[in-house]
Amino acid sequence: MITHRDIRPLIFGEVLFDHFPDGSNILGGAPFNVAWHLQAFGHSPLFISRVGNDRPGEEIRSAMQAWGMDLSGLQFDTVHATGSVEVTFSEGEPRYEIIRQRAYDFIDETELPVIAGSTLLYHGSLALRHVISAKALAEVHRRTAAPLFVDINLRSPWWEIKSVQQMLGKARWIKLNEEELRLIVPGAIGDKQLLSGLLTDQTEFVALTRGAKGASIISNSRTYDVRPQPTLTFVDAVGAGDAFCSVLLAGIIRQWPLSLTIERAQQFASAVVGIRGATSRDRELYEYFIDAWKD
Repeated sequence: MITHRDIRPLIFGEVLFDHFPDGSNILGGAPFNVAWHLQAFGHSPLFISRVGNDRPGEEIRSAMQAWGMDLSGLQFDTVHATGSVEVTFSEGEPRYEIIRQRAYDFIDETELPVIAGSTLLYHGSLALRHVISAKALAEVHRRTAAPLFVDINLRSPWWEIKSVQQMLGKARWIKLNEEELRLIVPGAIGDKQLLSGLLTDQTEFVALTRGAKGASIISNSRTYDVRPQPTLTFVDAVGAGDAFCSVLLAGIIRQWPLSLTIERAQQFASAVVGIRGATSRDRELYEYFIDAWKD
């Protein structure tokens, strides 16, 4: 019998540095953030991406190694620089200027690592903005036929509705936020109707994050809602959705009930808004939840 210890998450896509107005530079990129959290929670993800022959690329490799992450899926690019994003804030919400033609756009299908065993595949939409990385992702799909978790994660102007619809057509699990929901399912009235429009026979659930208003999970049979705790230390919302997503993946792998999964996902996302950026090297942050969530 396959248990959660036998299932390895494959995380495909961007890794970069988020540059904040206060001058701080924090490791980021939605797939990287998810992989970082899953590693801390004991799920040993295989992260597939690409960094440049530069100082940020070396810092990423060193950070992953120190965190205990598998480096076999991290490619090395001698032409293109490591990814970077300029982060600004508008009414407390982050805005991202994502630099084009970066190393993660050129993930090479000929340099993919060996992938074996039972797997679950996660990726977002930014992984598809360049044809080379899109081909590498298609090759991962071909090799594994792994069930797919899609984190919509739209970043203007780097997405097209056609490619998003193709992703959704393959997905078993979907996560997105309110703004993204209205962009890809226009015309419906109310979040529940919008979410229902994304459900197909193969979709197990759609998860919707609403920032300070909480989150919802809808399946073909049930809907669960959760709100964040009212007393929080707030620093920024960068990476909160990725934190939420990482716990959704952990819940899938560990076969938690949906009601418990969304509750735990919201708890962890609420903690991440209390730190600068999307990732933390403070193991105590994770140990608190590991202790609280013992199966």
